[in-house]
Parts: sequence; C-alpha cells; structure tokens
Amino acid sequence: MKQVQNSKTMNVAFLIYNQVEVLDLNGPLDVFIKANVVQPGSYNCYTVGRTMDAVHTEANTMSIIPTYDIQTSPIPDIIVIPGTNPDQVMKYLKDDDFQNKVLSWVKKYCNEGTIIFTVCTGSMLLSETGILDNYDITTHSMLLDTLEEYNPESTVKRNVRYVDQGQLITTAGITAGIDAALYLIGKQQGQKTVDTIVQLFEYQSAG
Repeated sequence: MKQVQNSKTMNVAFLIYNQVEVLDLNGPLDVFIKANVVQPGSYNCYTVGRTMDAVHTEANTMSIIPTYDIQTSPIPDIIVIPGTNPDQVMKYLKDDDFQNKVLSWVKKYCNEGTIIFTVCTGSMLLSETGILDNYDITTHSMLLDTLEEYNPESTVKRNVRYVDQGQLITTAGITAGIDAALYLIGKQQGQKTVDTIVQLFEYQSAG
C-alpha cells in the first residue's frame, strides 16, 4: 500500500445521535485514536451532535455528550457516520429535523470535499441527501435490498467489507468499520502504521 504523507493534522468528526450503535462509533474511533498515538499529530478526533445535549446510545445503555455541535465543530477533513438499528434508520429518514439540520451539515462539507465515511447502516441514513448518487455503495447485509431501493442512482455492492470511492467510503456491518478505518489510515499514513495498530488491537483484520 502506497503511503501518502499528510502535511497537516486531519480533523475527523464522528457524528453522534440518539440510538447510535456503540461499536459502529467506537470501533473506527479507536482506530483513528491509535493512529494518532503511532503517528502524533496525524488525526484530531472528536464527536459532533446536532446540539450539545447528551445522546443516548442504542438500547439507552449509556449517554454521550458531544465534543461539539454542528454550529461549533471545527472544519472536518473526514466525517464518520456510524449506523443504528434498521427501525431507527427508517425513522431518521422521515425526521425533518435530522434531515434538514444534521444531514445538511454533512452535505455541506461533502460538497466542499470532505471525505464521508459511513459505518454499517450509516450509509442508509444518507439516502435522502443525494450524497450516494452515482457511487458504488454498501451497508449491513440486512439492509442491502433497502439501500438499493432507496438509492436507484447508486450501485449496491454485496459480499464486500467496504467500498472506497475516493471521497465516499461505505462499509458493511458493524466490525467492517474497523477494517475500513485501518484501510483508510493505510492510504494516508502507510502500512507500517496499520500493522502497529493491528498489533495493539490484537485484531485479525478481514481487510
């Protein structure tokens, strides 16, 4: 894997919202945090919510207070969008506040060149934004047919862990977010950094 040296710290914004899936969020988050340990100054990781109010994770097992809200967030170089359970996804697709405020924030930065990185059903959340149009995309196996139905302008890929389309990276279910984070860090920081993170994780990558 070719190493691409970054000349500046990259801001990585992790979008959080009520009922977010914990491993979707924390898996990639920890990968980027470890990358910054291995290569100091490579990534600045933070969470972003619609407001500064705490959000409840899936099944209300914990609450998380965002680092920033969408008004105060630093300009992100990467936005990571973790998923939630399918019933919640469908509710968010009909939630005008979520669509018009939160996802408009994502779309704004997407239009300015920010990398959009979805984990699991996070790609499905973008179905009403146009961000996925004309891209190869994927999601959790349970929602592949639904993703295809909602995104007729896209090509849904099956039996893959992640799909890299340059500015857009989508992943399959839950742990695939870890694999895609390792992959992206490999592109940006080199395979040696990835190998060190994998060793720290004691992780058998499927990538």
